[in-house]
Amino acid sequence: MKRREDLTTPRQRLGLGVHYDPEAFGRFSETIARTLGTARFLVFQSVFIALWIALNQLKQFDGKQLQLLTLLLSLQAAYAAPLILLAQNRQEQRDRIQTEMDRRVAERTQVDTEFLARELAGVRLGLSDVASSSELEDHLERVSRAIEGLADRLGALELRTRTTEAD
Repeated sequence: MKRREDLTTPRQRLGLGVHYDPEAFGRFSETIARTLGTARFLVFQSVFIALWIALNQLKQFDGKQLQLLTLLLSLQAAYAAPLILLAQNRQEQRDRIQTEMDRRVAERTQVDTEFLARELAGVRLGLSDVASSSELEDHLERVSRAIEGLADRLGALELRTRTTEAD
């Protein structure tokens, strides 16, 4: 084996020229996983196996038919397991992305909530300096009494002035 002289360029991958769409293959594997993971599939498979065994018992075939059934089930298991694992990995990736999005939304919500809490505290502080309606009524009552008292004095003063001018 000869060592490369130039280490600045990466090695080219040895490929067989097989290209596939990973997303399409992933969707295919999820479809298979959803199909194999249903009760309907298990019932159909059980009925198929029971019919296979019953047919072999009735026809008195040799053991090769049972070996064929074993081969078919083994092939199914050999392909189903990796496809199910691929589907689970894709689901984990989606869950990770969803968790990250949920975390971002929670952070934004927390920031918004803290902002609103500060704004509400500012409004409460601003309202603490504002007089209440009962305080305003008390002040208005006092001013009204003061005006009535001044009006009475003014009336009394005018009466004195008239009586003094009349004398």
